[in-house]
Amino acid sequence: MKSNSTYSILVLALAFVLLGAFGVQAQVLNQPTPADNPNLAGNSAWTAVCASGGFNEYFVNFTWDPPLVASDNEFILELSDANGYFASPTELAKVSDKNTVFDFEFKFALPSDMRGDNFKMRVRSTNPAKTSPASEAFSMYFIDYNSPLLISENGSGTIPSGGLIQLCGGGSVTLKPHNIPNAESYIYNWYRSGTLLATKSESITVSEPGMYYVELDYGDCSGSANTLSNTIEISTGTSSGLTINGENNIEVCPGETYQLEASITGLGLTYTWYKDGAIISGPTVDGSTYTVDASTAGFEGSYEVEVSGSGICKELSAPVTVSSSGSFEISLNNAENIVLLPSQTKTLSVSTTATSATYQWFKDGSVVAEATSSSLNINQVGEYHVEVTENGGPCTPAPLASATTTVVSPDSFGFVVDYVGNYSSCESVDATLSLTTINAISNNGATTDVTADLQNSFNYQWKLNGSDVSGETSKTITISNQEDNGDYALYGTIDAFEASSISLQVKLASNESLQITANGSILCEGGEAIVLESTTDLTNESFEWKKDGTVVDSSSEILSISETGVYQLVITSNECPLVSNEITISDFDESLLVLDKSKDLIIIEGETQTLTASGADSYEWFDAGNNLISSSSYYDFTEEGEYLLIASFGTCTVSKVITVTYRDMFAIPNVITANGDGINDLWVLPNTYSRDPNVLITIFNERGEQVFSQAGYENNWPQSTTSFNKQSMIFYYKITRGGKSLKQGTITVIK
Repeated sequence: MKSNSTYSILVLALAFVLLGAFGVQAQVLNQPTPADNPNLAGNSAWTAVCASGGFNEYFVNFTWDPPLVASDNEFILELSDANGYFASPTELAKVSDKNTVFDFEFKFALPSDMRGDNFKMRVRSTNPAKTSPASEAFSMYFIDYNSPLLISENGSGTIPSGGLIQLCGGGSVTLKPHNIPNAESYIYNWYRSGTLLATKSESITVSEPGMYYVELDYGDCSGSANTLSNTIEISTGTSSGLTINGENNIEVCPGETYQLEASITGLGLTYTWYKDGAIISGPTVDGSTYTVDASTAGFEGSYEVEVSGSGICKELSAPVTVSSSGSFEISLNNAENIVLLPSQTKTLSVSTTATSATYQWFKDGSVVAEATSSSLNINQVGEYHVEVTENGGPCTPAPLASATTTVVSPDSFGFVVDYVGNYSSCESVDATLSLTTINAISNNGATTDVTADLQNSFNYQWKLNGSDVSGETSKTITISNQEDNGDYALYGTIDAFEASSISLQVKLASNESLQITANGSILCEGGEAIVLESTTDLTNESFEWKKDGTVVDSSSEILSISETGVYQLVITSNECPLVSNEITISDFDESLLVLDKSKDLIIIEGETQTLTASGADSYEWFDAGNNLISSSSYYDFTEEGEYLLIASFGTCTVSKVITVTYRDMFAIPNVITANGDGINDLWVLPNTYSRDPNVLITIFNERGEQVFSQAGYENNWPQSTTSFNKQSMIFYYKITRGGKSLKQGTITVIK
């Protein structure tokens, strides 16, 4: 491609005009990096933050590129969460006196609640509002506990003699630290004989032999925390055959006791007794027996004993089962509370597992004469129960009383209704109400739940705001239309009685969908205004525009945006809010535009190089003549020159100047053959130096006399008028730009 000085000047002028028009220049905030601590001699940049109450002073280096920020700007160093996310960043440091300093250090202290391996940092400026790329991930731990841990069995605080615990085959022991507060809030590294185990909790249950110890897991800072614990040695021994003497299944008569005894006894041995896996006695020295008391409720269960001590390994016995002999169950076949309407007769009955049972019924605590069968007919109000006696088996247990059934003659009835399922006022689109309780009410105001007995005997009617709801005559009603919002109550009749519930308010959300739209989501200085509007006509509606949950306007049907945030529209419909979708408005960031290659392209003449942009809504590519050459996200460059890319983000734009140059395919020649055969007759320079009006080519003969000088060299020496008086002559060349020497050397001309 041939170029000249006029063309190049026009390209540069056009580029600077377009750059100014589209505001391409902007500050660049660079990634923060760890820096050495100037207060520590011989220090180097940190690789992990291991802070504590005794030391918590760290530095990071930060650089940025001009133009200058505003005079009221602040640079803020922020820390991510432990997973590297900046949803709620923590401010580490803030400076306001570095607005003309492009390379400086932040000093910060790590907050005391930070522990993790993937923290990142970034720097944010306030004016203009920009954010740097995030740093690499680092381990950062505040070491709030840095003393050696002490571990013992179950964290009891008693460390065994010599640190040795001996287990029998199949036994296990739980180790746990006992000297650290809030132990459950830490992560741990457990070791067995130097091997790191998978367990990370405060306790570990082990059965394999080995040397066990633990430290707090502070990531890369674990070693400097000095929390390594004492060592507990677990060894295994041969089982001594520990059992509980006697049968494996033991029956105890009511009111009696039974003594369990371990098969291994000896002076100084320690015994721990378990029921259903939980400790009920011990550890107790010489406590080789345990007494089961059948008069204590819940004595039945599975019993075990554990023995430990000098000369034997720790061992747990097989379980034995203790149950009640002669026990049986009884249950009334009626509801606990019964309503007896006038002239009614009810039958009470009882079921039992007793093999040879006798019965006695009671009313109001007194014996009912001749009521000795499993059922009883009643026609009077009162409190009824039955006692059942078991007359068979090895034991003679005391009579067992049933639950009490209250029989009432009501003065009135009352209903209790409630919402079914997860109903939320003004959020649910339907609601189901149902009868939950029927109360019989006596003349003194006492209530008795008679739901099970009478719920199928009432005639029902639902009312909305005091008026009957047509067709709703069951215990349950479902409302699914917002127009039916209101107060619902249930009424009912039985014989001469009437009953009603208190009202429940139903407010259903609208089934309508409220949508808002925006002409953009990126807010930028000098760009078109962002406006929000609704697809719903707001003329006769009561509405509120909200930003981040706070009302910002309640009168404008179209909202103009001047601040970033999350926006919503809320319409009040039938006393309930109708909430729109959310639209998030963000600050403009030029880094949203991404190029897949450098904006300075070097191509081989005759070939094609494709540059692709991404991140924007639309793209326009212009040549040096300000001609639109493409509206795609990419462009295929075949000729050198300067081009302009304008990327649009809603109402915001970013401009990038693309420079395309040809790659030099050969070096400066030092020999030409000026014999007129058309081959190598001229001294041809690479594109880097030829046809550039700013580059001067000067050629001298052997005597140092200038024989040729040209700016914007056209690859046209020697000229047709140049004569050579020797078969082989040597010339000297010098290539300069702005008086500065670029290249120099010799040219041998062969005729």
